[in-house]
Amino acid sequence: MGLLRLACAFLLAVACCCRRAAGVPGEAEPPVPELVEVEVGSTALLKCGPSHSQGNLSHVDWFSVHKEKPTLIFRVRQGQGQSEPGEYQHRLSLQGRGGALALTQVTPHDERIFLCQSKRPRSQEHRIQLRVYKAPEEPNIQVNVLGIPVNSEEPEEVATCVGRNGYPIPQVIWYKNGRALKEEKNRVHIQSSQIVESSGLYTLQSVLKAQLVKEDKDAQFYCELNYRLPSGNHMKESREVNVPVFYPAEKVWLEVEPVGVLKEGDHVEIRCLADGNPPPHFTISKQNPSTREMEEQTINDNGVLVLEPAQKEHSGLYECQGLDLQTMGSLLSEPQELLVNYVSDVRVSPTVPESQEGGSLTLTCEAESNQALEFQWLREKTGQVLEKGPMLQLHNLRREAGGGYRCVASVPSIPGLNRTQLVNVAIFGPPWMAFKERKVWVKDKVALNLSCEASGHPRPTISWNVNGTASEQQQDPQRVLSTLNVLVTPELLETGAECMASNSLGKNTTVIFLELVSLTTLTPDSNQTTGLSTSTVSPHARANSTSTEKKLPEPESKGVVIVAVIVCILVLAVLGAVLYFFYKKGKLPCGRSGKQEITLPPSRKSEFVVEVKSDKLPEEMGLLQGSNGDKRAPGDQGEKYIDLRH
Repeated sequence: MGLLRLACAFLLAVACCCRRAAGVPGEAEPPVPELVEVEVGSTALLKCGPSHSQGNLSHVDWFSVHKEKPTLIFRVRQGQGQSEPGEYQHRLSLQGRGGALALTQVTPHDERIFLCQSKRPRSQEHRIQLRVYKAPEEPNIQVNVLGIPVNSEEPEEVATCVGRNGYPIPQVIWYKNGRALKEEKNRVHIQSSQIVESSGLYTLQSVLKAQLVKEDKDAQFYCELNYRLPSGNHMKESREVNVPVFYPAEKVWLEVEPVGVLKEGDHVEIRCLADGNPPPHFTISKQNPSTREMEEQTINDNGVLVLEPAQKEHSGLYECQGLDLQTMGSLLSEPQELLVNYVSDVRVSPTVPESQEGGSLTLTCEAESNQALEFQWLREKTGQVLEKGPMLQLHNLRREAGGGYRCVASVPSIPGLNRTQLVNVAIFGPPWMAFKERKVWVKDKVALNLSCEASGHPRPTISWNVNGTASEQQQDPQRVLSTLNVLVTPELLETGAECMASNSLGKNTTVIFLELVSLTTLTPDSNQTTGLSTSTVSPHARANSTSTEKKLPEPESKGVVIVAVIVCILVLAVLGAVLYFFYKKGKLPCGRSGKQEITLPPSRKSEFVVEVKSDKLPEEMGLLQGSNGDKRAPGDQGEKYIDLRH
């Protein structure tokens, strides 16, 4: 019996040796395979044995081992390689003379054992374990936007983390405020799953569930993916997210914007705040100063009471009430006093101040405020400060004193808090005319506007003695401007136009003379397009003895006369030089006495005139004093003529 067992063992050993010699793959005990690591999409180099033992292999067969079943994929004969039909037919190529293969466009499906068998020059076998890696995409995290109540009995979903297209499956770690979370019974639960894509890559999905408390309302959560590449271990982090945490309010209070001192006209907002999430339903109430009861106020859709503009009536006691719609619990805030500083009811007495010329007036200003007031009086048309204090005294009044006066009541301690009141002072008197007479340069058959201005108290009315379209404008309570649109006709040129201003105390007139434009009357400043020149005041023009007109500036008369004399002398000198030149040429027949009349044609003898023009407009020259003490009109000084006919 022992001999039989020994014989069987010997035969089995011989059979194994024969099979190994025949080269049947997979029958012998496989050695530890060589590890080759490569990333998806790159090229893997498969060597048939260690580098020092490859040599010149002329007969090599390559096998792909999948589920312990070898499949021939490549042959090497006499240094020539040939791919077998199948999934590797177009991705394998022979590298060098050692039987090594290059596998291109590696995919996750290529992660397996590759077997190399060589028979010449010697028989050998080599196994390679190909490991494939692919980094996952950036992790995508989605937070539970519906929120988590703190009174939940079980862990609620906080967020979901997804890592796509990685290989092998990455590991996920959850963090809260930078600290790693671990499974904790009834507190923290992490549920992960993976999907295999058609490409062989993995998509990982991990859901974090937790029980949260009120202190977690500001907590930041994120996930981390850990994975391996041929270069080593790596990780990717998602963005941080915050999940809404719902908890009941414990306190309600009021907030007022802007913060600080309030004044009339400000934009004021009163809102309720609470330490619960979501906030409760708010109502804002104000105490009625008469009944002392709280009355609900109207708020906008955001629960804000808007006071625009704020007024003194808005001052008072306010409170806020919050109602939790889940627990139906009610909370009341502490009452808060609101103070709107004001200045109101600015009054000036007398309300309609009137006086005769030479008289006096006293204007008194009053106002109401919850703060100390300061008063100022300003002249309306100039803005000049006339008096500081509630009272303004005006003495020895003239008609120029008529017009607007403004009282300003302000609170110095609160910038921008002030009120004003305007009052018009009227000085009794007949109409005053801006001009007694006017001269207007016109063109024939041209329509033009004639204006007439008058002032007085009571305010005068203006009428014209010629037909046309008249319109009036009230400049201020005592002054009126009338404009008449007329067509220039010979009759109008002959008679001119007259406007009459009248009130209950008298009447006054302004006469407007029209003159046609000519070459001698045009000046560089003439209005060529409308036919109107700058209006000038007649030598006798005064509105009346009691009125004060707008006086024209008076330049120095002596300087103008001296300039005119010098210009005349220069002209005479030039003329003398011309005569002397003609005399030397023999073109002037002169007697021995040296006196001979300049001979000119009869038609031209009376036209030999030297014209001297001033650069100043008539309004700028004013009234010049003549040698006999008479005043000459500015228009008489605008042009000088030196007659050389005698």
